[in-house]
Amino acid sequence: MDHTGRLQLIGKLTYYLGWIALVCGGAVHLNIAKGMFTAMQLSQRNLFELGVVCFLIAIASELRAHDSAGKDKEISGGLRKAA
Repeated sequence: MDHTGRLQLIGKLTYYLGWIALVCGGAVHLNIAKGMFTAMQLSQRNLFELGVVCFLIAIASELRAHDSAGKDKEISGGLRKAA
């Protein structure tokens, strides 16, 4: 797995973790399973913040993977022209 593949994997994982955290935060807001999250000492705000951080990491990883994939193509294209 190359650098770009790892960045895309991190992006996908954090994207789905962000959605899970936001759904759990919504469940706490609707008083569904509130006791479970209270027992784990996770408030609605903590779940929301976790969701936002996961989405930011996912966006950064995807942008970086996209940027590095573009640079790899430019480098390989430049090497082909030089040869």
